[in-house]
Amino acid sequence: MTDITRTDIVPDGGTRGPESTKPTTGEEQHPVTRAGRNDVAALNPTGSAETETTRTISGRMNFSKEHKIGTWNVRTMNRGKLDIVFKEMDRTAVEILGISELKWTDMGHFQSNGCKVFFSGHERIKRNGVALICNKTTAASVLGYNPVNDRMISIRLDGQPVKTTIIQVYAPTSAASDEDTQNFYGRLQDLVDSVPRGDALVIMGDWNAKIGEEPVAGISGRHGLGERNEAGERMLDFCEANRLVISNTWFQQPKRRLYTWTSPDGQYRNQIDYILVRKRWQSAVKSANTLPGADCGTDHELLVAIIHIKLRKVKKQDRVKKYSLNEIPERYSIEVKNSFAALDLTERKPDELWQEVEDIIKKAADRNIPRAKKQKKSKWLSKKAIEIADKRREAKKQGIHNREFRQLNADFQYQARKDKENHLNRVCAEIEADNQRGRTRDVFKKIRDITGEFKPRVGSLKSNAGGDLCEESLVKERWRVYTEDLYRSDHNITTQFTEGIYEEEAPIIEEEVRKAVKSLANGKSPGSDELPIELFKEVGEEGVIVLTVICQRIWCTGVWPKRWKESIYIPIPKKGDPEFAQTTER
Repeated sequence: MTDITRTDIVPDGGTRGPESTKPTTGEEQHPVTRAGRNDVAALNPTGSAETETTRTISGRMNFSKEHKIGTWNVRTMNRGKLDIVFKEMDRTAVEILGISELKWTDMGHFQSNGCKVFFSGHERIKRNGVALICNKTTAASVLGYNPVNDRMISIRLDGQPVKTTIIQVYAPTSAASDEDTQNFYGRLQDLVDSVPRGDALVIMGDWNAKIGEEPVAGISGRHGLGERNEAGERMLDFCEANRLVISNTWFQQPKRRLYTWTSPDGQYRNQIDYILVRKRWQSAVKSANTLPGADCGTDHELLVAIIHIKLRKVKKQDRVKKYSLNEIPERYSIEVKNSFAALDLTERKPDELWQEVEDIIKKAADRNIPRAKKQKKSKWLSKKAIEIADKRREAKKQGIHNREFRQLNADFQYQARKDKENHLNRVCAEIEADNQRGRTRDVFKKIRDITGEFKPRVGSLKSNAGGDLCEESLVKERWRVYTEDLYRSDHNITTQFTEGIYEEEAPIIEEEVRKAVKSLANGKSPGSDELPIELFKEVGEEGVIVLTVICQRIWCTGVWPKRWKESIYIPIPKKGDPEFAQTTER
C-alpha cells in the first residue's frame, strides 16, 4: 500500500513557517519509504496536523483529555536549578517532564514542591542521568517505574481505556564508541519489548541524532531540520523496527519552535531531541513543538507535546492523623478516663474490647488535641535569585546569546550558592536555639537534615525469576510472598514442642503492663491504628487497667485483636542492588 501525505496542513492555532512559501518538490510529494511499512492511510479533509493523515485505521484509540508532556536536557541539575525547573513546569503547564543529563548518582524517587521525581543515575559517577517529574495530579496515576540505568527510565500510568508507558532516554553522543551506542539501543530494545503491547507508548529525550529535512514515510514528517547523520539513521531503524513515529517532525511550526539545541554563541542550531509514539496512537498527539521562552540555564530547548489520553482518577488516600503531642490538654485525659470507667470489662472478646478502646481514644483525641502542623521544606532559593532567573529567561526569549546572557547565568549560580550558605547559617542558628531550650529531638533532626546523606526511596524489585517488578501492586505482592516464606520456613524453628505436663503460668498482672507501657519511648511512629503511645501514657492508671484486662483475655482465649496482628513493613536498602529483597533489605 502507498502512504498518502498532506503537504498543506497547519495545526490549529499554529503559524505557517517560512519554509511553507517554498515550492513543493517531487521529493516532498513522495516521501522516502523504508522497508516493512504497510500501514493503510486515510485523508482527513478537516484535520489539523499531518499525524491524522498517516494513522492506522484499524485499532484506532479514542482519547478524551489533553495532557502536556515534555522533555528537556538540563545539562546538570545543579544547585537551585531543580526549583527553577519546577517553576517552569508550573508556568508552562507541563504535567510530565523528562530530564536528560541529570548527573545525579543513585536511583529512586522523592517528593518536592508538590511534584514527584523519579530518577536514575550512575551508581558512583555523576554522569548522564535521566528523570521523570510528575505534577501532583499525574503522580497519583503512576502505577510504578523502572530505573534501568543512567540513560533510561520508564514510568507506567493507569489510564482509560489503556495504560500509558513513558520512557525518558539520553542517547550517547556522536563521539561515543560503537559499543556504547549498541549497548544503549540493545538495552532500550529490551525495555520496549517489556512494555505490554496494549499500552500507549511514548519515548522521549535527547537522542543526539539528526533526522534531517527529508521525510520518511510512516516515521518522520517534513519538518525535521538539517541533514541526516549516522545517529539519525540508527534512530530511524529503531523506529521502523518498533513502529514508532517522530511526533515533532509532523507539525509545521516556525523554525524557532523546531530546533532543540543552540550553540552558546547562538550561531548554530540543531534538532536532536525528539518525542516518539507508537504509530497506533499517532493521532492522539495534537501538537509538538519547543518553547523557546522556557529557561533553566541550558543550551537545550524545552520540547513539549499535547497528547489526548485519559488517566484514571485515583482516589486520594486519607492522610495519617498526627497529633501535636508536646502539650496534651488535660480535658483529653479526663474524657478518656471517664469513658474507660464506664466500660464493661467482664467476659469481653479481646477484639471487641480493643475496638471500643480504640474508638474512645480516637474520638477524644480528635476533639481535644490539635493536629500537628506539617513541616514544609524551607525554600532556600531567594527572591533575588528568582528575579535573576526571570531576567535570564527573558533574554533567552529575545534570542540574546551574548556576554549579557552568560553574565546572567553566572549571576544566578553565584546567588544560588550564596542563598544555600545563608540557609545553612539560619539552620545552624536554629539548632543553637533549640539546644539552649533543651529540644534535643529537634536538634538532632535538623543536624541530620543538613549533614545526612540523601537516601531516595526505591520503587522496584526483582521477582523470583529475576524479572523487574515495577508496579506498586506487584512489589507489594512480592513482599507479601517473601515475608510469608520467611516466617514459614522450618529452619526458623529452633525448638520442638513435645507433649507433657507443664506447670500453668500465672496470668498477666498490672505491674507487668505498667512497666511495659513506661518502657516504650515517646516520639515513635504508631502502628496501623494510628495511636501513639503518648495517648495511653496520658491516661495513667486507668489505661493500664484496661490494657491489663485485654492482655489477660488474650492469655485465656488465645485470640488476638485483629489490629494487633497487622504489621507495617518499611524496606531499608543496604549496600548493593536494592532490587533484591532477599539479600539487600533489612
